[in-house]
Amino acid sequence: MAHYETTDIFKGAFFLSSGGNLSGISFNDRQIATFTLTGKNLHKLDSDYHTGRALVNPVTLRESLNHLRDLLFELKRLNPGSCKPVAGAACSNMNEKKRFEMKDRRGTRNAKSRTNTHRPRP
Repeated sequence: MAHYETTDIFKGAFFLSSGGNLSGISFNDRQIATFTLTGKNLHKLDSDYHTGRALVNPVTLRESLNHLRDLLFELKRLNPGSCKPVAGAACSNMNEKKRFEMKDRRGTRNAKSRTNTHRPRP
């Protein structure tokens, strides 16, 4: 199983929508998020992403992107620029890298279970 880290939220969403698993989110001292992903063929997916050969279901990509954004906003809300302990976080001072191990809740976001809020104009 491959292990991959990226600060690119779009690449992270692409990996998630292509079968990858989110194993964590960390922030450096400048509050830049790094997504840690695991899964099969991540290096091939990375190559396809950079060469423009990546194929993905757009609905799944959108849901994965929204999932990552939701997690980021939730982490920022729970820990606004300080090193207060939150579930899964381990840090002792502001200069230390903050690590948030998040359970991948992507399985709870099923496109078939959602109702379509977009209604066509009459």
